[in-house]
Parts: sequence; C-alpha cells; structure tokens
Amino acid sequence: MRLGRRQILHLAAGTATLPVTSLFSWAENYPVRPVHLIVGFFAGGLTDILSRILAEWLAGRFGQQFIVENVAGAGTNIATERVVRASPDGYTLLMATSSNAINATLYDHLNFEFLRDTAPVASVARTPLVMAVNPSFPTLNLSPMRRLTPVRSIWRQPAREAQSILPVSFS
Repeated sequence: MRLGRRQILHLAAGTATLPVTSLFSWAENYPVRPVHLIVGFFAGGLTDILSRILAEWLAGRFGQQFIVENVAGAGTNIATERVVRASPDGYTLLMATSSNAINATLYDHLNFEFLRDTAPVASVARTPLVMAVNPSFPTLNLSPMRRLTPVRSIWRQPAREAQSILPVSFS
C-alpha cells in the first residue's frame, strides 16, 4: 500500500496530537481520589508545616483531599523510596528538600536514583543553606577553600530538618 503525501501528513498530525489530547483528557479528571503528600521529616518541622499549608490550599483548589504523611528516617531516604516505588499515577507526591540532593551524593547504595526516578512538579519554597566556619579559620572566602585537600564531610543529622545542617570539616 502506497501512501500519498497528504495521507502521511494526516497520519503525522494525528500521531502528534494523540498524546496531547489524552493528557488534556486525563488532566480534567485529576484528582479523583485523595492524593498523598509524603514528607521525609517528623511532624512539626518546617517542611511538615509548609506541606500542611500546601495540602490545604491544594484541597481547596482541586476539591479533593490531600493527605500529608510524615515518613521520617534515614535523612528522607525512606520517604523518597516510598514515593519512587509508588504507582506513577500522580497520587503519591514527595515534598523534596535539599536533603534529597545531598543524599544522592552522600550515600553510595541507595535503592533509587533521585534524578532518574523522580520528576519535579513545582517549586514550593526556597531555603538558604549556610556554610559556617570558626572565626579563626585562615580565610572567610570560598575560593581558597577549593584548593584545600582532602575535604572530608561529616554528616550529623539533627532530630528535625536534616537539610538545616551539613557540617564540613577541612583537614
């Protein structure tokens, strides 16, 4: 069967619009059941409070319940793995923080690859990270610190909000 140029163009246009129209159709019905917003920290911390405010706003906007679940432990790795293993239907969301980026470089054997196994949906908040040194440290400029070797990282996780502190020791 030989297809003419016009038939090929019709097929190409139909093929190109099919995924877009199915996405729009799917998006109109979302969400049809409660959405779980997974937080990798204990209740009461900054990420938890922000998640609860966000969940209330999303529930009002979408007319569906958004449930905040605190799954603390392992510097947010337990929560992240739970979201990665969940069905990719948009009903299990992760409140990602800088801990997720830090953990990707800190742990050698995670059961997931954060950048590959997750997809960003929205930027909700930005928090600064601060590097603090003893005032007697020879320089307060970061440029000379890059030349110091070896750099040894020490990880201490406080009871709440692991992304708040990532001490670095230069030896």
